[in-house]
Amino acid sequence: MIVNRRTLITALAAAPVLSTATAAVNSTPAQAATDTYTSNTALYSDSSLVEGVDYGRRSRRHLLDDPDPSTRSPFIRTTVIAPHGGGIEGGTSELCLAIAGYHPAGLTPAPAGGPVHDFWMFEGLRVSGNGVLHVTSTHCDDTIARSLCAGSLNVLSIHGCSAAQAGLESRARAVLVGGLNPVFRQYLTEEFATAGIRAATASGEEQIAGISPDNICNRTLLGMGAQLEITTDLRAALFAAGRNTRAKRAANTLPLFWAFVHAARTAIERLEAGQTVR
Repeated sequence: MIVNRRTLITALAAAPVLSTATAAVNSTPAQAATDTYTSNTALYSDSSLVEGVDYGRRSRRHLLDDPDPSTRSPFIRTTVIAPHGGGIEGGTSELCLAIAGYHPAGLTPAPAGGPVHDFWMFEGLRVSGNGVLHVTSTHCDDTIARSLCAGSLNVLSIHGCSAAQAGLESRARAVLVGGLNPVFRQYLTEEFATAGIRAATASGEEQIAGISPDNICNRTLLGMGAQLEITTDLRAALFAAGRNTRAKRAANTLPLFWAFVHAARTAIERLEAGQTVR
């Protein structure tokens, strides 16, 4: 795949943001049909909500520095996002950070040699009742999220769902792979299988399949990306028993967590290897 480099550079803008907070988890996401807010903008405009108390946003945009006309500098091809992190879809914030190349406890590069990817997440910070903060991905209009995705060739969006929402048997440990990029979906499915993690192609409603062009995962330079819907039981299995809360998860990851992360990062590496920018 060949992409014009001038187009890519024009699309990027520098606006790093980083914020943090703590709360407990709600493992089952809200349904799009019952969303209280029609967009992130509507949520941010609600005066009854306080950023840093009810919700938080975290992101990191890496420097694009290409000053020498005789050489080519590396650039960020992929952004990892978690639109329903924190207590909304538990475990997705930690996965977002780790897949982007940062240990969720302390944000140190992991692995130390990289690579790292841009990331963005919206997090519910309440002790309970975070489901009301769910904004479906087709309505995500956060300025930083849209900017990062629009300036990336690829986006990987991390979500949580129940087994019932995924159309699977009760207590299923599985990840459904969706989005409009068929190559990305293929690589992700293959790498999860290699890691011994049950994976299947997402189908059915947009919330699970991620096939709308308006879905934030597909708002890329290529007009397509990938979305992971991870069942509640698989997300719970990524963290030590009794430690699956927003305050404790980051420091209590299990080997399965890192196997999942490695699979996703390997799929990204394979995808980027086939993309040429001119």
